[in-house]
Amino acid sequence: MHTNNENTDTKSRQPVSVVTGGAGFLGSHLVDYLLAKGHKVIAIDNLVTGRVENISHLSGNENFKFIKQDVTQYLFLSEKIDYVWHFASPASPIDYAELPIQTLKVGSLGTHKALGLAMRNKARFLLTSTSEIYGDPLQHPQTEDYWGNVNTVGPRGCYDEAKRFAEAMTMAYHREHQVETRIVRIFNTYGPRMRLRDGRVVPAFVGQALRGEPITIYGTGSQTRSFCYCSDLIEGIYRLMMSDYCYPVNIGNPTELTILDFAKEIVALTGGRSELIYKDLPVDDPKRRKPDITRAKTLLNWEPKVDLKEGLKRTIEWFSKQPI
Repeated sequence: MHTNNENTDTKSRQPVSVVTGGAGFLGSHLVDYLLAKGHKVIAIDNLVTGRVENISHLSGNENFKFIKQDVTQYLFLSEKIDYVWHFASPASPIDYAELPIQTLKVGSLGTHKALGLAMRNKARFLLTSTSEIYGDPLQHPQTEDYWGNVNTVGPRGCYDEAKRFAEAMTMAYHREHQVETRIVRIFNTYGPRMRLRDGRVVPAFVGQALRGEPITIYGTGSQTRSFCYCSDLIEGIYRLMMSDYCYPVNIGNPTELTILDFAKEIVALTGGRSELIYKDLPVDDPKRRKPDITRAKTLLNWEPKVDLKEGLKRTIEWFSKQPI
C-alpha cells in the first residue's frame, strides 16, 4: 500500500489544500502541519465553534488564506485545488446538544458542498468521521467493519447520524463521480487549542483541576476512553490522505483506561487536590471506546508515539496559560 501517493500534478508546483473547519482545534493543527509540508492552505470556518486565536499566528503568511464562511453555502474558489480536508463540524457533546440542526447540516449539506468543490477541481477529498458512528458499541475493540449501535432519536443522534450520512455521501461521490475519497474515523483526541468548556473530558477535568474545583465523574467512572495526542492524529490523517485507500480507517490511541483512572492522573499531573464527585451518566454515553488500529498500522505504517503522560503534560501546560 502506498503511503505517499500525492496527486501527480502537484509534483511540479505548490500543492493547494482547502481545510474546512480550519480554525477549529484539529483543523488548525492540520493547517500548521500542511504549511510545514509546503502546501498553500485555504481555511474556511464560520467560527461557530472555531476560534480566530487558533490561526492568528499565521497572519501575514503568504501561503495561508482564511475565509469566514459557512461550509453549507456554495464554496467558490478561484484557485486550482488539490486536496479538500473536510474537518468542519461541532464535535463535542455540549456543541451538538446546543447546535443539533447546524450539526446535521454541516454533516449533510456541508459534506455535499465540500465534495462538490473536490469534484470540480479533480481534487482528493478527506472526510473526518468519528468513532461516534459506532454508537455505544456492542463490539470491542471497534474495527472498521463494525456497523455500530446508534440511537437515531437520542440526544447524540444529530452528531452520530450526520457523520454516518457523510460517510455514505462520500462513498456515493467516489462511486458515482470517481472522486478520490478518504475517510478517517477519529477517536478521542486531545491537546492544545481545545476549548476549556467544550464538554469533552480532557478540558473539563483539566479546567476543574487547575481551578481547584471538584472533578465531575459521570456514572461510576468505570466507562473507558482511549486518548490520542493531536500531533499523532494529524500525522495519521495526512498519511491516509496520501495513501490510495478509500474505505474508513480508525485513527486513535488503543491504550484504554477508565474515566476514574484518567481523573486521578489529571489530579496528579496538575499537582492539585481536587476531590472526585459523581453524577448520573448521560443518555447513550458509550460504556467502552477503544480503536482497533490494525488497518492504520498495516496500510499507513502508523501508530501513536506520544504517551498519555507526556501528552497531558503538554496540554496542561497550554491550558495553564489560558484564562480558566
